[in-house]
Amino acid sequence: MTDQSVPDLFRTAMANDDPGAMRAGLELLLGIADSAGLSPDEEYLLRRPDFVMEMPQSGERISGRDAMRELQQRFPGAPPSVVLQRVTGSGKVWVAQALSDYGEDEPWYVVVIFELDDDALIARETRYYTRGFEGPGWRADLVEPSG
Repeated sequence: MTDQSVPDLFRTAMANDDPGAMRAGLELLLGIADSAGLSPDEEYLLRRPDFVMEMPQSGERISGRDAMRELQQRFPGAPPSVVLQRVTGSGKVWVAQALSDYGEDEPWYVVVIFELDDDALIARETRYYTRGFEGPGWRADLVEPSG
């Protein structure tokens, strides 16, 4: 675990194109690194006032960090557990691939695009969710299991 704060890790990632620093910051943000995660009020400080989060599959947009904090505070039950699989990106745009378990039958696969501003605050998140599915038989001889 790192002694750096999430904003410091995000700034390091931006300045050095460092996926390791971004991953460490996201692990702290999501509670992977210490199992606690950040509270909605702590996350609030990581976002721009005009922050936007979109989920294209449901056609929803959350506008403003105040609305995002309210959404998090209203979330029924415990937040999902997250397994961060991959982080890649450069400068102000970073992509995280993860499994998100809401305690249902199957976890959700999620890809989140993080767009940061010059101060390393989250300006925009775009989240893509899907469930796993079995690949079609016609390509079975061309693929191998990835996970």
